[in-house]
Amino acid sequence: MHRLARTGGTAELLRWLAGRAEGWAGIVGPDGTVLHAAARTAGAMVPDVAGLVAESASALAERGVQAYSVDTGEHTALLFPLSGFPQGGFPQSGLPQGTSPQGVGDPAAPVLAVVTPRPVAAGLATLLADVVLPLSLCLQAETLERKRRRVDLAESRGREAVLHLLMTGQLSIAQQVAGALRPRLPDPVRVCVVECSGDDRDEVARVCVDAEGGRSWIVRCPVYARHLILVMPAEDAGEKAPEPGAAPTDETVAARVGDCVVGVSEPVPLADTATGYRQAFHALAVARELPTRHARFGVSPDPALVVGPAGRRWADELLNPLLTHVPRRAQDPGSQELLATATSWLAFSSHATDHLKVHRNTLAARLRLIGELLGLDLHRLADQSALDLALRVRATPAPACTPEVPSSAPPFPYASGTSQAAGGLDAILCRPAVRDWADQQLAPVLGAEETLRTWLRCEGRLGPTAAGLGISVPGARKRLTRLETVLQRSLLRPPSARYDLWLAWRSRDLAAPRH
Repeated sequence: MHRLARTGGTAELLRWLAGRAEGWAGIVGPDGTVLHAAARTAGAMVPDVAGLVAESASALAERGVQAYSVDTGEHTALLFPLSGFPQGGFPQSGLPQGTSPQGVGDPAAPVLAVVTPRPVAAGLATLLADVVLPLSLCLQAETLERKRRRVDLAESRGREAVLHLLMTGQLSIAQQVAGALRPRLPDPVRVCVVECSGDDRDEVARVCVDAEGGRSWIVRCPVYARHLILVMPAEDAGEKAPEPGAAPTDETVAARVGDCVVGVSEPVPLADTATGYRQAFHALAVARELPTRHARFGVSPDPALVVGPAGRRWADELLNPLLTHVPRRAQDPGSQELLATATSWLAFSSHATDHLKVHRNTLAARLRLIGELLGLDLHRLADQSALDLALRVRATPAPACTPEVPSSAPPFPYASGTSQAAGGLDAILCRPAVRDWADQQLAPVLGAEETLRTWLRCEGRLGPTAAGLGISVPGARKRLTRLETVLQRSLLRPPSARYDLWLAWRSRDLAAPRH
């Protein structure tokens, strides 16, 4: 009995009892509801076993006895109350006040019920009395485990909600929700993405807690089942620093977990957690190709920082129909919900359904509405890039933007494939600061840019890119994987650097006639 309790729990014990009794064994609630049951064979059961044990359980509770039996002519029902369950059947440490070890006087205790053919086998009643204790302990342990899992799930969903609020820029609400959990949200932060193998996220999370001393906000990624996201205090944060000489968290985790990969962002304000996540994801793409399996994001300015006041005016004008949208019906998405949808979809593509917890048809309907409001064709990379930049400019504090520099450049026509609503982007991409940013982005691939140009021209799709290059799809994937290492950016999996690279190439193409 104790071996079965350790290895199989309540289910195995009941199956074993049903076999020994050559009939039916189960656990019945105080109201007669069958909670768990097992039968040796279907033929061994009486026609109305549920009714029989319910009636017997009610009689046992009314009489307050330690055991009860009832004969039906062909079968005998034996009932024993399980011990250690307080009012409502919820287990606590020790026994409830006023309850005996056998459960006498406890009408809320579940009952072990066995239905066996007559005559009752010799020693069966003694066997059932002996099994009450291990069965009670198993049932209590399983009840506590279910409650623990519910608590863990609630905490995990709470942390996921806080991360979602941070990613959509709702900082004050995120801090309020986070106040009920631990630790408090640091500011500034580094965002760390840990890629685990298989189903090891829980174990890797424990390693992360041990490595960084419990100072980080750890979330199971809702989009990628193998990813953990850590929002860690930056080195200059006002938190207690790790012990002197201690290795950084990313290096420690990569060293202690032999098959995980770690990417870490630059220090960013807590309000820029979304930027930090993109940086960490790009660093993760680089880390996969390194023997150390960890990498930190290289210094690279965000395009939103170099567009200047004119870029902010362009972004405000482009997004205005979305920001001022008023839904016709109360159940339709409002402007904030549509903004969150656009941000999530640009970052995670089709995986946005997991991030937003919506059906794919709901996502498609929202994207159609967003495209109609903004006058954009969201199937085209050019318009996707324009919308991504506009959203990032809107999320960037105005003083952080590069001041306006007068330019004598004449206006350019709209980019090929770009809608009229996004056409003013060309004037922004001609700014000297943006051209310098573009040169910095493309410097690693100059002279060998055919694959990247073809991939961007094919809307970031792998099949058409392979056809355009005259190579196989696996060959195109290998080339793009090598480019990820060269550019230190993720290309094949979202969040992808394709929007930044499209903007950089467009800026460079617009400047080409001036050389």
